[in-house]
Amino acid sequence: MSASDNIAGVIAPPPLLYAGTLAAGLGLDFLFLGVGTGIPGPLRYGLAVLLGATAAALLVGASRRFRRAGTPGRPWQPTTAIVTDGVYAWTRNPMYLAMMLAYVMVAIAMDGVITLALVVPLVIVVRFGVILREERYLEGKFGAAYLSYRRSVRRWI
Repeated sequence: MSASDNIAGVIAPPPLLYAGTLAAGLGLDFLFLGVGTGIPGPLRYGLAVLLGATAAALLVGASRRFRRAGTPGRPWQPTTAIVTDGVYAWTRNPMYLAMMLAYVMVAIAMDGVITLALVVPLVIVVRFGVILREERYLEGKFGAAYLSYRRSVRRWI
């Protein structure tokens, strides 16, 4: 297996995909001031806190599981183990779910309609440009063990 075969080959680091889309959305929302969600501020901020806490819990839980398994959590590095416990027992992609929740948290807190709308194409890009590539890589590297895990745990929630 060559070095390039031993990585998932994602289109870009996922945090950059989320951050870049968030920046673009917030910039577009800034240009179109006056367009908002219509959700009252206290409700928006309460929802943002809930989303942020959930995102943080997922990210911490996922990171701890990767460290315990001794495998990197970065898809541009070789994976050495499949993590199937903790948050990975109910979602195969807790880090991407956490990033999406954090993205939605900011969009809602900032009352950004355009930013919020951009989450749909962002999730599509992450699915096809990151997740499906990772799944092919993990299936090739871990075979039946990964396929069994994939059958038993949903991709997102």
